[in-house]
Amino acid sequence: MGGAGGRSGFYVGLGLALASSAFIGGSFILKKKGLLRLCRRGRARAGQGGHAYLQEWLWWAGLLCMGVGEAANFAAYAFAPATLVTPLGALSVLVSAVLSSTFLHEQLNVHGKIGCILSILGSTVMVIHAPQEEEVSSLESMAEKLKDPGFIVFAVCVLVSSLLLIFVAGPRYGQTNVLVYVLVCSAIGSLSVSCVKGLGIALKELFSGKPVLKEPLGWVLLVCLVICISIQINYLNKALDIFNTSVVTPIYYVLFTTAVMMCSAILFKEWQHMVLDNIIGTISGFLTIVSGIFLLHAFRDMPFTPDLLPLFLQQGRTDLHASWRSADRHQSCQHQPLLPSEDKGSHSTEEEEAESV
Repeated sequence: MGGAGGRSGFYVGLGLALASSAFIGGSFILKKKGLLRLCRRGRARAGQGGHAYLQEWLWWAGLLCMGVGEAANFAAYAFAPATLVTPLGALSVLVSAVLSSTFLHEQLNVHGKIGCILSILGSTVMVIHAPQEEEVSSLESMAEKLKDPGFIVFAVCVLVSSLLLIFVAGPRYGQTNVLVYVLVCSAIGSLSVSCVKGLGIALKELFSGKPVLKEPLGWVLLVCLVICISIQINYLNKALDIFNTSVVTPIYYVLFTTAVMMCSAILFKEWQHMVLDNIIGTISGFLTIVSGIFLLHAFRDMPFTPDLLPLFLQQGRTDLHASWRSADRHQSCQHQPLLPSEDKGSHSTEEEEAESV
């Protein structure tokens, strides 16, 4: 691809990824608003098996926003590297947290605000240092990439490790260790992103007038995508049913994004043309996003009151500080006696002796 064409495609993919995060984050708020309206009306809640939300237009608006967001995310993989698109999905969590504090009046504590700032900073760093060139532009080149021995070894390792986690580790440790089911979702998810990338390229060729529907690779990728997504949804629901959401979400994001970046580096070789400072910047941005997501979720339910602050930062201590400052004006700490209790005792005994005389 040419430099101008690759750069324009990069910014198109970036815009689609950001729009996807905005739509998906907003969809949760619309759905929640619709469910709260039904609760105020006394209708059966969804958690109790009710389906009254199907008659609420806010819920349908949220579903529509989620569909638009997922479609934009799907299209973003056709224009921008997976190394960039996948980590930017964390912004949907940020959008949801900010909008929920504004429209749902949910509390966003100091840890959450710091996490939001870190996520924005990390995303900005990743955008600046992400690879802006993409080698795979047709299904023929995609087929050549899939035949690469490095990717074949990676795919075999993913499948074997997933089978071991499902049939060996799952029955033994699935109920006590959060990593078992989350690792299955993350490993299989890396393959699903590769399928999405290939299908996005196929759609680009289809819109350009090429006979893509006659190519068997496109249909194979579609079948593999359906299988991978089904496995992801199944085991992610198991993890969410057993463990706390604040624990599952950050761990899943870290492992899933790491697996996608590894698969992208092996299959599409997006890191091959990056210089050292861009590689360091991309990894640093990703770790910054991870820190932000961790703060946003891990301490979400932890109250943060002024009593937890140091004394010099707490409100209502101005009188104490004023007394300290006035005392310091009269007597320096260097001129205070080292043993005040003994000195006071000696002074009192001297006074008693003087009175007795």
